[in-house]
Amino acid sequence: MATFGNSSFNTAIYATFRPTYPRSLYDFVFRYHERNKGARWDRAVDLGCGTGQATVELTPFKHVIGVDPSSKMIEVAQETLEKTPVSTGQYEYVQASAESLPFLEDSSVDLVIAAQASHWFDWNKIWPELARVLRKNGSAAFWIYSEFRFTRYPSLTKKINAYGQGIDPLNSVGPYWQQPGRSILENHLVEVPEGNDVVPGAFSDFERVFFTGDHYPSLPSPQSVIMRKKMTWNDLLSYLNTWSSLHTFRQHNPTDGENPRGDVAVRFWKDLKEGVEQEDGRAVEGHDEVDIEWPLAMIMIKRA
Repeated sequence: MATFGNSSFNTAIYATFRPTYPRSLYDFVFRYHERNKGARWDRAVDLGCGTGQATVELTPFKHVIGVDPSSKMIEVAQETLEKTPVSTGQYEYVQASAESLPFLEDSSVDLVIAAQASHWFDWNKIWPELARVLRKNGSAAFWIYSEFRFTRYPSLTKKINAYGQGIDPLNSVGPYWQQPGRSILENHLVEVPEGNDVVPGAFSDFERVFFTGDHYPSLPSPQSVIMRKKMTWNDLLSYLNTWSSLHTFRQHNPTDGENPRGDVAVRFWKDLKEGVEQEDGRAVEGHDEVDIEWPLAMIMIKRA
C-alpha cells in the first residue's frame, strides 16, 4: 500500500495508536491450524506485517518471518524487536512483497497470516505463491477490520460512514482511500476469490468467518464482535490520524488545517464528541474514555 511507504507517513504514530488484536483471535487461528494431526509449528510468516504487531504474537512457532514492502515499516518493526528484553532469534523481518517470496523454499511454511493487509494483495499471484510455500496441511489466516463503531452509541454510525466513506472531498476522507483495496476491506473480503479457483486442487479447506456482530446483518452467520478497546477521546483522535486516507487528504488540501474548528479529522472528532454529549447530557473531555469496537472478517485455508 503506497501511502505507508511515503517518507512523510508517521509510522511511530501508526504503531502506537492502531488497535491491537485480542488473544482470542490468535487462539482461534492456532486451533484451526492444529485441526490436522501432525500439524507442525516450525515456521510462520506474516505478510504485510507493518510494524510487526501480529508477527510477535505467533509465539508457538520456532521461527517467525515478518514481510512488508515498506522499508519504513520494517525499520520500525526491527527497532521494536531490538527493545524487547530478550532476543531469542525467533523473529526476523524481510522487505518484500506478499506476492513474491523467493527467500522461502517450496513446502517450508506451516502458517501464513496477514493482519489488515490482505485487501491490498493481488490474489491471482498470492494463491500460487501460497500453494508453493505452504507445507501439506499447512494453514493460512487473513483478517481485516472495517470501520470502528461506538459500542454504546450506535446512532453515531451514520457520522462515521459519512466521514470514512462519504464523497464530499472537503469534509470526508472517503474519496482519498486507495482503491480497490479499501472497497475490498469495507466489503469484508467477500470479493477475494477462493484459492482453488486460482490454483485448482491446491487447498483442502476454505472458510470465511465474520466477527461482525449485528453491524452487518447481510453477512452470512455473523459471530459476536471480538475486537474491542477502551480509549480516551484523545487517543481516538490519534487513531484517526493513522488513517492513510487522511494522509492523502492533507496532501490534496494543504490549507484545511486553517479551518477555525480544526482540520477535517478534528472536525469529525468534535462532531462525534458532540453526539455523545447530546445522548449523555454531559460534557465530554479528552481524557474521558469510550468503548470502541471493530467488525472483523477472516479467511482461513488449508493446503491440500
